[in-house]
Amino acid sequence: MFGTSGVRGRFGSDVTADLALSIGRAVASDGADRIVLGRDPRTTGDLLADAAAAGARECGADVIDLGLAATPTIARSVGWQDADAGIAVTASHNPPEDNGLKLWEPSGQAFGKDHREQIARTVQNGEAGSADWEAVGSRTAWNGAEDRHVAAIVDAIAAEPDSGLADLEVVVDVGNGAGGITVRALRELGCSVTALNERPDGHFPSRPSEPTEENLAALGSVVGAADADLGVAHDGDADRMMAVDETGRFVGGDALLALFATDAVEGSAAGSQVAAPVNTSLAVDDALAGVGADLVRTRVGDVFVAERASQPDVGFGGEPSGAWIWPGETLAPDGPLAACRLAKMVADGGPLSAMVGEIEQYPIRRDSREVAEKAATMERIRSAATDEYADAADSDVETLDGVRVTTDDGWFLVRASGTQPLIRVTAEAREAGRADELLAAAHGLLDDAIVE
Repeated sequence: MFGTSGVRGRFGSDVTADLALSIGRAVASDGADRIVLGRDPRTTGDLLADAAAAGARECGADVIDLGLAATPTIARSVGWQDADAGIAVTASHNPPEDNGLKLWEPSGQAFGKDHREQIARTVQNGEAGSADWEAVGSRTAWNGAEDRHVAAIVDAIAAEPDSGLADLEVVVDVGNGAGGITVRALRELGCSVTALNERPDGHFPSRPSEPTEENLAALGSVVGAADADLGVAHDGDADRMMAVDETGRFVGGDALLALFATDAVEGSAAGSQVAAPVNTSLAVDDALAGVGADLVRTRVGDVFVAERASQPDVGFGGEPSGAWIWPGETLAPDGPLAACRLAKMVADGGPLSAMVGEIEQYPIRRDSREVAEKAATMERIRSAATDEYADAADSDVETLDGVRVTTDDGWFLVRASGTQPLIRVTAEAREAGRADELLAAAHGLLDDAIVE
């Protein structure tokens, strides 16, 4: 039921009002007496939020309803409201016909594996029990969540030395999602902000929700034409943030990860390790080595990065897909916070293009293939990779998440998507030709292993 990012899929088949009702019941029956609820602007969001609220109230929980809100706002609000759990109705960066539900702990961290499995068992076994008619929960609105989130971001940035941002020009592409909070926070910090696609619209008419290089071409054009210092963009629920530099050029996720990570740990009293998934570039390892820090690899998914980032030796966690976690602030990926931190970094040490240019970057290849039987295919790949590479003197095989083969001059990763019927292939080396060879080797394993 739960993937790496909660429940997510096509509305009406994978995700239904009945499922949302059952999840609301299960969260309340699991011991949550007070639940924060919010949603992104998808057209099916209010319906699913109503269902989740009804299920939770039926089982005796009180619901604090934020209405339309960014997912990091919802996650932070669980603690702010002294609640026991949070429910975000969102499909994040997925297309508009999808929706989903993601569950949050009071720490701001997403439900871990054991907690997700407990909720799934309760739903599947129909174990949630209704409260007495006189003990059903209430549903009240809280309209102050966004204000509280803006204040928290401004306080975090303004507390740092030389935090003046008054001369910075920033373009923010909200993408018709829930990330308008970024516009507010940057303006309160003193930036001059141009907002694109700011009106929430669950059809995402301006661009696809995922902030990829292809989808942010218009943002790059506006930044270049306006002579702005940078551009930032969010997905539908604003847990992700990606950027373009002052020339309008897209900044890759690995480069952003290296920038954020080194800034977070260099000269900091926080942990000297950075948590990032197994598909992270060698460029991040090299950048961290330059400031005396180490990269600790996790499974792919912000929930796994957050779990590792909750440990005191970790000062930052992130994913190249655009999820950035500062554990001293929150264990939720916070796109608006990331946007403001990047603006602060540019104000202090920009331009952004020069900052990115200082990072040693290597050829990295990413591909995917639709596969019906992911689990069976991956089991064959694990077996074949172990036979071929595990005993070789110049290679190593790890199966933390999928199959990662490391050689003396690069690596490749083959892993099943946690949310889609895909197997993803990634390869990297310090030379382009070698990266192509490693990608071909990974595809060879996949070709031989596909189970139809």
